[in-house]
Amino acid sequence: MAKFSWREAAVGLVVPALVIAAWQAVAALGWVNPQVLPSPLAVVQKWVEYLLPLQPYSEGNWLVWALSGELIHDAMGSLYRVLVGFAIGAGLALPVGLGMGASNRVYAWLNPLVQLLRPIPPIAYIPLSILWFGLGNPPAVFLIALGAFFPVLMNTIAGVRQVDGIYLRAARNLGASGATMFLRVILPAAVPYILSGVRIGIGTAFIVVIVSEMIAVNNGLGFRILEAREYFWSDKIIAGMISIGLIGLAIDVLMNRLNNHLLRWHRGLEN
Repeated sequence: MAKFSWREAAVGLVVPALVIAAWQAVAALGWVNPQVLPSPLAVVQKWVEYLLPLQPYSEGNWLVWALSGELIHDAMGSLYRVLVGFAIGAGLALPVGLGMGASNRVYAWLNPLVQLLRPIPPIAYIPLSILWFGLGNPPAVFLIALGAFFPVLMNTIAGVRQVDGIYLRAARNLGASGATMFLRVILPAAVPYILSGVRIGIGTAFIVVIVSEMIAVNNGLGFRILEAREYFWSDKIIAGMISIGLIGLAIDVLMNRLNNHLLRWHRGLEN
């Protein structure tokens, strides 16, 4: 597994630092209305207010009080919806993708329907999701599951169907049965594609949760951004957007590390 490099991390911070410096200079010079584009310092101040508890500590469990801020509650609500929706979407996509990839007959039956539904964005299902499930978590989870389903499905199909024929012929020559070939040859060879689909799918799920929270639920990061827009709190809008970006970055880093760990055998890396 590739080791963490502080130098690479520092290089990656150069461009964001330049953007923030230019943004602060524009705001300090008064070139833009602070109501439209607040300064980075104002956004950081609002982000800290968003993070801290609303009430002063008096008595009881200090940890519960410390985690009672709006930002933490909203982030936990969004992450809960992402995890549940992604688990449902990926859990359905994996067996369907494996079946379509391994069987030409299953592929011929299901591919027309998949190609018909795949181009439809999850947000197009918002009216139907509210009609079917009402308001609250169920429509949000439904939309997130849709957003995660197709990336995992298509990558799984591609991974199974693109297994090197040399592996298949070698397994047949060694007398491997159909089940053994699928479990010991096809599935391991398709894992890199599947993990790539999982990484894309969970990113898509996080995008969809923000949209769904603006429509169907009364908490979460998306809901809070919409609420801030109604009150013209542009600093809180940007603070919420930055929170989304930080959580998305953390998820992507974790997924990348998980991929590297699980694919050590595929890349010839040692422990």
